[in-house]
Amino acid sequence: MLDTLTRRLGGLVAGWRGRGRLTEDDVNDALREVRTALLEADVNFLVAKQFVARVREKAVGEEIFANLNADQTLIRIVRDELVALLGGGDTPVNWAPNPPTVILLAGLQGSGKTTTSAKLALWFRSQGKKAMLAACDLQRPAAIQQLQVLGEQIDVPVFTATGTTPPEVARQALERCKHLFLDVLIVDTAGRLSIDEDLMNELAAIEKAVGSHERLLVLDAATGQEAVNVAEAFGKRVDLTGVIFTKLDGDARGGAILSVREASGIPVRFIGVGEQVEALDLFHPTRMAERILGMGDVLALIEKAEAAFSPEDSQDLQGKITTGKMDFADFLQQIRMVRRLGPLKNVIKMLPGAATMLPEEALDGFDERKMDHIEAIILSMTPEERSNPDILNGSRRRRIANGSGRTPQEVNRLVDQLFEMRRQMKQFSKMEKRMRRVKRR
Repeated sequence: MLDTLTRRLGGLVAGWRGRGRLTEDDVNDALREVRTALLEADVNFLVAKQFVARVREKAVGEEIFANLNADQTLIRIVRDELVALLGGGDTPVNWAPNPPTVILLAGLQGSGKTTTSAKLALWFRSQGKKAMLAACDLQRPAAIQQLQVLGEQIDVPVFTATGTTPPEVARQALERCKHLFLDVLIVDTAGRLSIDEDLMNELAAIEKAVGSHERLLVLDAATGQEAVNVAEAFGKRVDLTGVIFTKLDGDARGGAILSVREASGIPVRFIGVGEQVEALDLFHPTRMAERILGMGDVLALIEKAEAAFSPEDSQDLQGKITTGKMDFADFLQQIRMVRRLGPLKNVIKMLPGAATMLPEEALDGFDERKMDHIEAIILSMTPEERSNPDILNGSRRRRIANGSGRTPQEVNRLVDQLFEMRRQMKQFSKMEKRMRRVKRR
């Protein structure tokens, strides 16, 4: 997600730190590199030009040249302007005074509207809201079935009707939603390969039938600068309240996310960061700006951890780790807890400086399949072997290797890693106890 821009801008920011005084030529060179980084990330040319102009104007206004803290001031100006470019503050959901709140999703075919509908329903449930999905895409034969499968997967009701029109389906879905006392109705509409009159007329008719409170445009991040044109075209015909960018995890440039708000005035509301139904995040301009500049996103990491781990599981596992009593059952639990945070590569990028300090090949080297191999080895053990690794003799290890499809060497390596981890944790625990005794004296 925005890897190209993060590496360029994060590297520039790291280079500015500690330099202190900056001349006007230094700032001009720095801003020239910023503009190049933005253009390489597929940011709209005019947006990049205006962004650099605003940073330069602020830099002159704050008289940073020859200032002892010029480097810090320039970083702050770039960060603040990047936040403004991304929309400033968070945009809250426009809740209906009387439920249900109606969310209308629009977009071109292939942008990921149907999958995003399910992701959005799951996100609303995480906020304590009960949602319903309305299958109003009657153009694509598999759309209704796809939405039904997704609805069943996340345990959210899906309203369907045949032999009628999309506006009528939406109207009936709204009535059903009211009857069930649900909080949110998400309307999945049809898309086209390009914007046409039929598409816009159908959207207008659905909007008239349900009177939506949010009208969100779903855009594929990989469309680049074309996303700006699509947003402007939809915005002229439909009163859009926000944009959802999909497939942001698969586009290293992602410049469209910086261009749309500035070029169209439509705020980004959500971002899709993976194929899983849980992979939808609320968009925070400040966090995104700091992440682009290599400052990480620790708050997002904390939120993911709080959602993935129960306090009881965390405390129990922490107790076993710190006393050096961890066994393979605990090791398996630890692996599964970490994997709930998402792909390891994405988790590491949330740590401050990681995206710029670690080379791209190192991040790519975090092979998720290695975690699968470890799980396979542990699951091939008997419950007794998992809880008491000391009994793992040569014949048991060979049996585990055969059962997991891995080599005996891999099994031996994993067992050695567990014992080494236990040894280090015991040493750490003893050292911590000694330090506490010294403090009490």
